[in-house]
Amino acid sequence: MDKSASQLHRITVDPEVCGGRPCLRGLRVRVSDILEMLAAGNSHESILEDYPYLEPGDLVAALQFAARQADHPILRSA
Repeated sequence: MDKSASQLHRITVDPEVCGGRPCLRGLRVRVSDILEMLAAGNSHESILEDYPYLEPGDLVAALQFAARQADHPILRSA
């Protein structure tokens, strides 16, 4: 897989799925679930074993989504 290629097309938002929270490919696996598992120290391999319907690009997409969400300016009033 080309690591420079965006995987953000895998992120879906549907008001009927998980209350409209960002999910992976319309599945009921939220981006936040993947991020929490990674933050807890789970490896990509263990997540893919536990969720065999996920693909490596899904995990990359979750990380790319989080990076984009975190990269916004914080405006302060003077």
